[in-house]
Amino acid sequence: MAKFFDIHPHDPQARSVAQVVALLRDGGLIAYPTDSCYALGAQIGNREALDRIRAIRRLDSKHHFTLVCKDFAQLGQFVMVDNDIFRSIKAVTPGPYTFILPATKEVPRRMAHPKKKTVGVRIPDSRLIHAILEELGEPLLSSTLLLPDEEEPLTQGWEIKETLDNVVDAVIDSGDVGAEPTTVVDFSSGYAEVVRRGMGDPSRFE
Repeated sequence: MAKFFDIHPHDPQARSVAQVVALLRDGGLIAYPTDSCYALGAQIGNREALDRIRAIRRLDSKHHFTLVCKDFAQLGQFVMVDNDIFRSIKAVTPGPYTFILPATKEVPRRMAHPKKKTVGVRIPDSRLIHAILEELGEPLLSSTLLLPDEEEPLTQGWEIKETLDNVVDAVIDSGDVGAEPTTVVDFSSGYAEVVRRGMGDPSRFE
């Protein structure tokens, strides 16, 4: 049965954040709210959680997982980004965008795209996530909580708890959450290609 955390979105309770991070460090898989929609999250090197996310979402090996980062210093450890692309990304972050970039050796091989050797990264505009990342000290392995055969993600914490009670270890509720995933921009070829239109305005990358 999943634990349920009710955490304030703008003033996250330190004790609850510490409990969530302890659960992550213990190998747990969480469902958590972002600045776009709910996502599934775990520690980077957690192979079992990676497989659990694949099973929950029925993902194939070509799916791009995302590293949710606290800031650009953290992001720069895991992806290769030149100055022009850096400026493009910096102009819209923090915010509801995911960027696909070549992965560095810091990214576990099973997490990167098997052929392209790329990974998704993003810096969300969320005090709750920032608090979790600050306590954790590293990015979160993450994937949008979009269930198979569903067109939109679940938006209510209690609904996610009922639906995924036996397949995740914790659900975080922090009030209203959107139903639209991030806009995804692929920079892996050196130029911007919008591969998913979402909450972030894609026009500046088209």
